[in-house]
Amino acid sequence: MLMLCLPALLGALGAGGTELTLELPDSAQRCFHQELESGIKFSLDYQGWAGSGGPCHVAWRVPSETHVPAQVISGGHYDVDCYVEDPNGKTIYQETKKQYDSFSHHTDLKGVYTFCFSNEFSTFSHKIVYFDFQVGDEPPILPDMNNRVTALTQLESACVTIHEMLNAVIDSQTHYRLREAQDRSRAEELNGRVSYWSVGETLILFVVSIGQVMLLKSFFTEKRPSSGRAGT
Repeated sequence: MLMLCLPALLGALGAGGTELTLELPDSAQRCFHQELESGIKFSLDYQGWAGSGGPCHVAWRVPSETHVPAQVISGGHYDVDCYVEDPNGKTIYQETKKQYDSFSHHTDLKGVYTFCFSNEFSTFSHKIVYFDFQVGDEPPILPDMNNRVTALTQLESACVTIHEMLNAVIDSQTHYRLREAQDRSRAEELNGRVSYWSVGETLILFVVSIGQVMLLKSFFTEKRPSSGRAGT
């Protein structure tokens, strides 16, 4: 049974949709372009976080509709600017200093749509942004599934159930990866602050200790008056 379901599941999982984690340096902007047909619904979700750098990763998943979730995982206040433009250059979505957000839209025009993430308002903070972009409706897992008159067989129903459960697992794993990345970034930042504070305290104690030794030494040091020969 599993071997029979496997081709259908693999065919569905190969249907496009992209998750991307990217680095956004301070005072930088990155844009992405996607050609879309008219009458398609798409959405953008994003989230960012502060980070000291790291590799980008791309994952493929099944698209349910045009969907772009994004998230700032690290950097500064975990915020980023985002805007979306249609093929005519008209801004259809714009938000500033958002930690995360979601945007959905039905395309009225055919052409290249552009969505950009900007960190130009930040001078020092390096950001890491996660987003998920999906286009179009999810294709049916089985051929002519939407136009069937007869009920699904037990095997087909099992394939559909497994497919839905796999999608739920993918979403859960993505959520936990983002939470883990944010928590790790905060922990590393806190660890760095504690380390700097500890080094500062050590230096202060060292200077104070030397000062106390010098002060005590001055208490027990006899100051001899300078002797001079009397002139005749």
